[in-house]
This record gives sequence, C-alpha cells and structure tokens, in this order.
Amino acid sequence: MSSFAISRSRVVDAPAETLFPFVDDFHRWTAWSPFEGVGPQLERTYSGPTAGVGARYAWRGDRKAGAGSMEITESDPHTRIGLTVEFIKPFKAVNHTTFTFDAAGAGSTRVTWTMTGRNRGLWALLARIVPMDRILGGDFEKGLEQLAVAATRGWSGGRSTGTGTDTDTEREEHA
Repeated sequence: MSSFAISRSRVVDAPAETLFPFVDDFHRWTAWSPFEGVGPQLERTYSGPTAGVGARYAWRGDRKAGAGSMEITESDPHTRIGLTVEFIKPFKAVNHTTFTFDAAGAGSTRVTWTMTGRNRGLWALLARIVPMDRILGGDFEKGLEQLAVAATRGWSGGRSTGTGTDTDTEREEHA
C-alpha cells in the first residue's frame, strides 16, 4: 500500500467570500467541477443540508463516470473546506480532500485543492508506474481554472447540467 497527495493552487481575481460558496454547496459544482460532463447520463443525488458540514453529493454514471459520494466534513467560512470522497466504481477508495482559501493581494484569493489517500490493490501497482498526481493533477488544474471563470461570471442560482444535454438527471433527498 502506498499513500499519495495531489495538490494544485491558483490565484483567482475574486475574494474568498465569492469563491467559497462554489465549493461549500455541491449544487454549484456543476458550474466548475472538471468531472462534470464525464458521462452522458450522470445521475446526481443531493442530501443533508444545502451547504456546509453534512452536505452530501452522490453520483452514478456510465463506466467512465463511475459511482461514489462526497460529504463535507469541515467548513470554516471563507477559509477551508474538508471533504470525504468515497469511490465505489470503477474502483473502491476513500480519500480526503481539502480546499483552502488564502488572501493573495487586493481582492484576490489563492485557492488550493488537495486530495490525499492510499493506493490499494491494483492502484498501488499502477501508482508505481503512473503517479496519482499525473493521473488527476490536470483535472485539478482544469477545475481551478473553471472555478475562477465561474466566480468571475457569478452564479444566478440555476443549476447547470454540466454537459448541456437533457440526459443528465438530478435528485435531491433530504434526510
């Protein structure tokens, strides 16, 4: 078993107060997540509070999108968000993710996205050949770029489907 850490940062020309809600509310991930649109029929389920600690998001899609869930476990307004990410398909894993928001000059924020976990089974072997950073690092960079764009454009409260097709589905479940 081997452990990994992936981390990417980007300075965004927006205050933390603008950026934070895009990460703290899973409904807003459709506006920026690099994993939106991966599968043509991605089903999303939201549960718990709308945002903050206890908010949950689950996805199920085709072979490429897989299935899994995320839960916000830490939410320090405008500073830090912690998540537990559980992958079910195409492989099983539980990883921990953090987003930090640090002042980076007048009206700008350095957003850092970090994921840590352990490679098990086949992934432990694969990680010796291709590090997890190389597998997911580009996705984190794309996500931070899209977060910057979403934050500067604003968010009207509507939900983007991520792919622009009518085949995406969303469900909300409240515990």
